[in-house]
Amino acid sequence: MSSRQVSKAGRGKDWYTVLASQEFDRAELGETPADEPEKLLDRTIVTTLGEITDDFGENNTKMKFQVDEIGSDSVYTVFTGHELTRDYVRSLVRRGTSKVDDVIVVETTDGYEVEVQPSAFAAKKADDSQEKAIRARVREIVEEKAEESTFEEFIDAVVTGRLSSALYSEAKKIYPLRRIEIEKSDVERRPGEAEE
Repeated sequence: MSSRQVSKAGRGKDWYTVLASQEFDRAELGETPADEPEKLLDRTIVTTLGEITDDFGENNTKMKFQVDEIGSDSVYTVFTGHELTRDYVRSLVRRGTSKVDDVIVVETTDGYEVEVQPSAFAAKKADDSQEKAIRARVREIVEEKAEESTFEEFIDAVVTGRLSSALYSEAKKIYPLRRIEIEKSDVERRPGEAEE
C-alpha cells in the first residue's frame, strides 16, 4: 500500500483497495477507508465501464459491485448489475419513433439468474404487431444466449455490447431499427441462493 497523508477524518482508519469481481479481472476500482473492515461488507460500489477498461467512451455504462470479501488490505466484490446513464438513453430517443422495451429474466449455464432490460430504438413509428414481433425475437435471442453461456460469458456479452449487436442484426429484419441497447442488468440470484 502506498503511504499517504491521512486527513483528520481518516485517522484511525485503514485504507483498502477495492477490486472488481473476477469477471472483470479484479480490476482496481479505487480505495476506501474503514475503521472496522466488517463495515465494508455488502457496501455497493458504483463506477463506470470506462474506469474499468480505461476507455472513456464507455462512461455511459454504470457498473455496480458489492463487497463480499475482505482481505488484509483489499476488498473483493461481486458484480450485481449495470445501467446505462439516463442522458445516454435520452439521446437515443427520437420524436415520432418507437422505443420497444422488455424485461427478461434468464438463467445461465452455471445457475445465475439475471434480469436484463433490452430496448430497441426504431427508425420510425412501429405499430403494435411490429413491436410485439421485435420484442419476441429479442427475447428469444437473449434466452438462447443465456442458455449457452456461463455467467461470465453472458455478462461480458451484455456489458461489451456484443449481445446488443446480435439483437440488432436479427431484429432489424423485422422492422427498421437504429440500434438496440441493454439498458440495465441485475443479478437476481447466484448459484446456491434460495429463491425469494
